[in-house]
Amino acid sequence: MKVNVHAVNFTVDRKLVDFIQERLMKLNKYYDKVVSSDVFLKVEKTSEKENKIVEVKIHVPGDDFMVKKQCKTFEEAVELSSESLERLLVKRKEKIRTHI
Repeated sequence: MKVNVHAVNFTVDRKLVDFIQERLMKLNKYYDKVVSSDVFLKVEKTSEKENKIVEVKIHVPGDDFMVKKQCKTFEEAVELSSESLERLLVKRKEKIRTHI
């Protein structure tokens, strides 16, 4: 799976990119037909501490899944996003399995 990381209006450090790629590669365990994923990192200008936004878009044949999370850190948001995507992919896999 190809993982594209897009940081909006800031530069992202290598450690965070590696963390995101490593975490999203684990999604292949749940659904092996994932083509690619786009990760958008944004910082919202608010006084709140939870101002880091992560949007993950996953492309699978015939469908796209999008998850958006807002947290205090990008790592936490990526973690929550990938957990949501795991559930979505497992659901999709089961749905396909019932049609076969």
